[in-house]
Amino acid sequence: MTASVAFVGLGSNLGDSAAIMREAFAALGGIPRTEVLATSRLYRTPAWGMTDQPDFLNAVGMLRTELPPQALLRALLEIEREAGRVRLDDGSDRWGPRTLDLDLLLYGDRVVDEPGLTVPHPHLHERAFALLPLLEIAPDATIPGIGRAADALAGLACDDIQALPCTTAAPPRD
Repeated sequence: MTASVAFVGLGSNLGDSAAIMREAFAALGGIPRTEVLATSRLYRTPAWGMTDQPDFLNAVGMLRTELPPQALLRALLEIEREAGRVRLDDGSDRWGPRTLDLDLLLYGDRVVDEPGLTVPHPHLHERAFALLPLLEIAPDATIPGIGRAADALAGLACDDIQALPCTTAAPPRD
């Protein structure tokens, strides 16, 4: 299989979120047949969906992977579990606080609609907290079926999102 560029959204609002996110970036680099190409800064964002919870830290990682989308998703879910993420079977915790949330935002220019996986992420174009870090590392990103990510962001409020003062969330890989 040829390699594809994929983008993964990271979020955390329980525990030492900055350390959890750094560990998650390192774990992304440990996924077989996958390389981390770039990572965004961390962004502090108010909770979205269920708003009565702590603020989140959010970021995006750009990967080059030879894994198909479902296999990459399984690897992401395993990284979440290793970080202490527990998902309730009924999905009632979907918008709640979490140690780590990893979302497969984009996988090349592919559109995937399979049980348990929709790519591009179905709400990506509505979420400034994902678009800002995505555009930081991929200014020309396009969302299949939607258009330019920058155009999607232009229609959203970003005033309550704060980039944290650092150049990257994870050191570059050699």
